[in-house]
Amino acid sequence: MTRTSLANAVVGASIALMVGSGTARAAENTPAVNTSAQPTIVAPRGDAAKGQVIAGQVCAACHGADGNSALAANPVLAGQHAGYIAKQLAEFKAGVRKNAIMMGFAAALSQQDMLDLGAFYSRQKATPRAANDKELALIGQKLFRAGNTAVGLPACAGCHSPNGAGIPAQYPRLAGQHTEYTIGQLRAFYAGERGNDSNKVMRTIASRLSEREMQAVAEYVSGLTSAR
Repeated sequence: MTRTSLANAVVGASIALMVGSGTARAAENTPAVNTSAQPTIVAPRGDAAKGQVIAGQVCAACHGADGNSALAANPVLAGQHAGYIAKQLAEFKAGVRKNAIMMGFAAALSQQDMLDLGAFYSRQKATPRAANDKELALIGQKLFRAGNTAVGLPACAGCHSPNGAGIPAQYPRLAGQHTEYTIGQLRAFYAGERGNDSNKVMRTIASRLSEREMQAVAEYVSGLTSAR
């Protein structure tokens, strides 16, 4: 080894030693982080009492004082999942879900207002209903419970539960919903007019239903009851 190469090796080793020592000292001076002491994030909750006030001022004319709409074109909100209601209102406000009337009302609501309305309506009891067309309801029952493997249609009960109670806050309660309203939403998903479903799940499902099958499913769920 030449004197030059030897000198370079010594300098390199010295630099490595100094860097290593600095890194070690930095590590020694770095305080330990107690991961077990990290704060818990608490999701915001709605106030049902405040929601009742808002509902009386804004929503009751179309959806009824307790969320049991008398008009078949307007959905029953009584017993619906709080998170689902808040999500739909937020998406109306953002323009993700389209409806001129609802977009107008939602525009004036804060996020807390939406949570409060969800809390109020989720505590109300839906008025029991009965299917009017028994023959059509039987067709709907088969589709709801078993789907249609011939066209790759999954059972509605898989997401909305066998009694139509749904799964908070992902899948809405369908039990006791107006037939006309349910048909309208299925048609909207089919036509692509409603597109706030995650991963196009409902648009895909609606595309595999005939008009009569949509009517049948809507007729069947209108007569379902659930504990919620």
